[in-house]
Amino acid sequence: MFSRKTKDPNPALTRALRGTLAGLWAERLARAFWPFTTLLLGFVAAFGFGLQDLLAPLWAMWASLGAIGALLASFALGAWRLRLPSRAEAAARLDASIPGRPLSALADEQAIGARDPASRRVWRAHLHRMQTRLSAARPVPGDTRLARFDRYGLRYMALTGFVVAVIFGAPSRVAEIAEIAQTQGRAEAVALGPSWEAWVQPPAYTGRPSLYLNEVDRVRLELPQGSRVTVRFYGQQGIMTVQESLSDRESHDPADMAQDFEIERSGRLSVRGPGGRDWEIVALIDQPPSVALQGEATRERGGLMRQDFTARDDYGVTGGEMRVALDLTDVDRRYGLRPDPEPRAALTLPLPMPASGARNEIDDALIEDFSQHPWANLPVTVALEVEDARGQTGASAAVQMVLPGRRFFDPMAAAVIELRRDLLWNRENAPRVGQLMRAIGHRPEEAFRSAEARIRYLETREILLASLDMAGLDDTARDDLAQRMWDLAVLLEEGELADARERLRRAQEMLDEAIRNGADPAEVAELMEELREAMRDYMRQLAEQPRERGEAPADGERMEITQDQIQELLDRIQELMEEGRMEEAAELLAQLNALLENLQVAEGAGGEGMPGDQAMEGLGETLREQQGLSDDTFNQLQDEFRNRDNGESGESGDAQQGAGNDDLSERQRGLAEQLREQQLQPLPGEGTREGEAALEALERAQRAMEEAAEALENGETGEALSRQADAMEAMREGLRAMNEARAQDQREQMGDQAGAQTGEGDSTDPLGRSRNQGGEVGTQDNLLHGEDVYRRARDLLEELRRRSAELERPEAELDYLRRLLERF
Repeated sequence: MFSRKTKDPNPALTRALRGTLAGLWAERLARAFWPFTTLLLGFVAAFGFGLQDLLAPLWAMWASLGAIGALLASFALGAWRLRLPSRAEAAARLDASIPGRPLSALADEQAIGARDPASRRVWRAHLHRMQTRLSAARPVPGDTRLARFDRYGLRYMALTGFVVAVIFGAPSRVAEIAEIAQTQGRAEAVALGPSWEAWVQPPAYTGRPSLYLNEVDRVRLELPQGSRVTVRFYGQQGIMTVQESLSDRESHDPADMAQDFEIERSGRLSVRGPGGRDWEIVALIDQPPSVALQGEATRERGGLMRQDFTARDDYGVTGGEMRVALDLTDVDRRYGLRPDPEPRAALTLPLPMPASGARNEIDDALIEDFSQHPWANLPVTVALEVEDARGQTGASAAVQMVLPGRRFFDPMAAAVIELRRDLLWNRENAPRVGQLMRAIGHRPEEAFRSAEARIRYLETREILLASLDMAGLDDTARDDLAQRMWDLAVLLEEGELADARERLRRAQEMLDEAIRNGADPAEVAELMEELREAMRDYMRQLAEQPRERGEAPADGERMEITQDQIQELLDRIQELMEEGRMEEAAELLAQLNALLENLQVAEGAGGEGMPGDQAMEGLGETLREQQGLSDDTFNQLQDEFRNRDNGESGESGDAQQGAGNDDLSERQRGLAEQLREQQLQPLPGEGTREGEAALEALERAQRAMEEAAEALENGETGEALSRQADAMEAMREGLRAMNEARAQDQREQMGDQAGAQTGEGDSTDPLGRSRNQGGEVGTQDNLLHGEDVYRRARDLLEELRRRSAELERPEAELDYLRRLLERF
C-alpha cells in the first residue's frame, strides 16, 4: 500500500485490485452462507404468516427451538467452509482476466540477451505494453451464481415467501418466538392450579377482530350476533364454572372444562371461581336482508327484459335470485291456451352481484332474454329473494306483469310464433298446430317471399306431422320443433331482402303494424332505426339507378323532396309515437309512403342506354322465370306430401310425380342454358373488380341450376328446391355487382361529358339534388321553398288523389296513380 505522501503510480490497477478482492469476498460469502440465509428467510416467512397459530403451544415451542437450532448449525457450517480471500488471490484473478498476464510479465526478468542492447530495447517495449494494459484494468466481479449448489432453487422459494410475508403478512410476529417458551411455561404453571381462558370470535363476514377476554378490562361489550365464545378451564374440574344467558344451549354442565357457544341475544357472561370475571354483552342483531323491485320491467332492444332492483343488508348480501311463475288466473284461456298447461317449474335466475366492493347497498338490474320461453308475453308473477352471510333471507312481494319478450310484427311470423307457443303450452295442441301449418302453406307464393323460408316451413311441417303419426311428441321432438318454428319466424320477420326498396317496404309495414298494436318505446325505437337504415339504402340506390321509363306521368310533372326533409319526417313520426299520438304517426307514415312511391329519376340528356343494359334486362327476366319455376317446384313438393298424407301410392302416383319432375327438369335445364348464353353477351363492368364478381356469381348460379335439374330427374324435389334457392341468390349477387359496375360507368361517362352537357337537359336526380361534373349529387337549395314539410306531404297526397280522379288522363298514368294510392 502507498502512504498518503507517496503518489500511487497506477491508480487504475489499485482500484481494479480492490474491486476484484471485494468480488472474491462476495463469492465466498454467498457460497458459504446461502443455506443460512435460505433458512432464515424461510422461517421469517413461516412465522410471519402465523405458523405458530396453527400448532399447539408445545409443538410451537419445539418448532421455534428447531428453527433456532437449524439457523445456528447452518451458520456454523458456513463459517467452517468460508475461506478468506487474500490480496494475492485477487491479483492472480485480475492478472488472468487481462490478455498477456501483465502483472506476471512485470514481475519477470529478462533471462536471455540481457547484455544485448537490442534485446533490452525489445524487453523494455514489452514491459511498457504490459504497463499500458494494466492502466486499463477493470475489477473482476465475483461468481455469485449458486445454481450448481442449489439445484432446486430453495433460495428463491424462501425469498419469495419472505417478500410475500412482508407485503401481506406480519413479519413482526417473528418476535413471538421468544414468547412461546414463556407461554408454555405459563401453561405448565396454570396446569398446577385452577385458571381459565376465554376468547370471542365474531363471524368472519363482520370483519371484526377476535377478543381475548382475559385481557379485556371493560365490563360491557358489544358483539355481533353469531359470535362464538370459547372458554377453557385448567386444574381440578368443578372449581371453575360458566354462567351465561347469551346462547340457546338447552343442556350443558357449567363446570365442563371446554365450552363453546354462540351469542344469540344480549345478556351476561360470568366465569365463577378463582380469578373469575363478569361481562355484560350487548348482541348486535344481524338484520335479515331486504330486496325490492324498482319500477316496471321494460322491454329492451331485441326483446331483452330489464328489471331494476335494490337490495340492502347491514353486513352485505351474498346472493339472490328472481323467481318467475305463470299467472294462470290472468291468462286469456282461448284458442291454443284453452287446455291446461303442462307442468313447468318456475323460472329461477341468479341476481347480478357486484364483483368487488361492498354489498350492503346494491342498485342493479337483471337483464335476460325470455323471448323463446313458452311464457314470453304472457302474464306472470315475479318475486326476488336475497340471502346474507348468516343464511337469513329476504323476499319482495310478488308482482304481476307480462313477461317481456321479442314481439313479431310480420303477420305470418306472428302466426308461427303463436303456434309455437301453443305447442309448448300443451302437446294436445299438436293436431291443431299441424292443421294450421298446412293452412299457412296453402298459397306459398303469398305466404313466403323466399325459397329458404319455404324449405324451412316444409321441414317443420313434415317433422310435426311425422311426430303425430308416431303417436305423439316427446320432450326432445317438441323442443326441436319449437326451435325450428322460432327460426322460421325470425326468417319471416327479418327476411332475405336484397333490394333496397323491398327492405324499405318491409320496414314500413312492420312499423305500421307496431303502431296499430301499441308497441313499447324500445320496440318503436328499434323499428325506427331499421326504417332509417332502409331509407338511406333506398335513397342511395335511387340516386344511382338509371331512369325507369314508362312510369312517369304523361305531362312530365314531378314531385321532389330532399333527403333532409325525409329525415325530418322520420323524426316527426318517432316524436309522435313517443308522445302516444299513434293515429297522427300512422297518417304521417302513410304520407311518407306516398312521397316515396312518387319519386322519379330525372331523365338525362339523350336517350341512349348504357352498355350491357340489354344483358341485364335478360338476366332479370331469367331471375323472374327461375322464381316462377321455384314456385312450381314448391307446389310439386306440396302435392307429393299431400298425396302421401291421403294415402295415394302405387304406379299412378309415381307416374304423376315422374311426369311433373320431368317437366320441371326440362324447364330448369333450359334456364341453365339460357343463363350460360347470357354470360357470353357484353356485361357491365367487364374487366373491373365488380364485373369479375358478377361473372363469378352467374357461374355459381348456373351450376346450382344444373344441380337442381339433376335432383329433379332423380325425384329429389326438396333438394332441387334448395339448389334453386342457391341459384336465385347467386343471380341477385351478380345483378347487384353489375349495378355497381354500371353506376361507376355512368359516373365516369358524366365526368367525360360534363363540359358538353353544362346547362343542357335535366340536371337533378329524383331527390331534387343537382348533378355535378364528377357525377356526384348534392344541392344547397330548399326545394320546398320554406314550406312546412308536413303540410307539403299532405298536399302531395291530395294532389295524387285529385289526379287519379281525372279520367281524361292517359290510362298508363291513371294506373300508376292508382297503384300509389292502393295501400293508403
